[in-house]
Amino acid sequence: MKRIHTETRYSGRIVDVRSEEYRYDDGSTAEREVVVHPGAVAVVAHDDLHLWLVRQPREAVEEPGLLELPAGKLDVEGETPLEAMKRELVEEIGKEADEWRELKRFYTSPGFAREEVWVFVATGLRDVPYEPDPGERIEILPWPLADLDGAIAECTDAKTLIGLLLFRRELNR
Repeated sequence: MKRIHTETRYSGRIVDVRSEEYRYDDGSTAEREVVVHPGAVAVVAHDDLHLWLVRQPREAVEEPGLLELPAGKLDVEGETPLEAMKRELVEEIGKEADEWRELKRFYTSPGFAREEVWVFVATGLRDVPYEPDPGERIEILPWPLADLDGAIAECTDAKTLIGLLLFRRELNR
């Protein structure tokens, strides 16, 4: 298929909404509304005792405190997903990691959104000086690693569930 037309209908701080037309190999066409997002990163950061999670309000779903992996948008020009995640880990929980690896890359809702998320695993954690963003309401939660199933049970955030379920699968191998 080939995109043959695109028109921005709305341009916001976080997303753009476009009307796009596609032509398929058989000559037929289709119009789609597409939400364009720069992408995001998330990390399963853990040490021998804890998973490092956060709880924060998510107004779009009217949740005052959603349990999540540390995460953030790909909103710095030229920054790779790994570089963004390293920055976000410091910004959100004041930690750096010695070891990083990509766990999974996925689309959040490919029927209408162009958002792609990279989930990483980080180990060899250490505290670093940081200044929390005063505009964010992030509660840092050192969750007992032995209660991974409890974190999964409490979680309703897709990127966090994907990361934690894949991480649990690895631990059980």
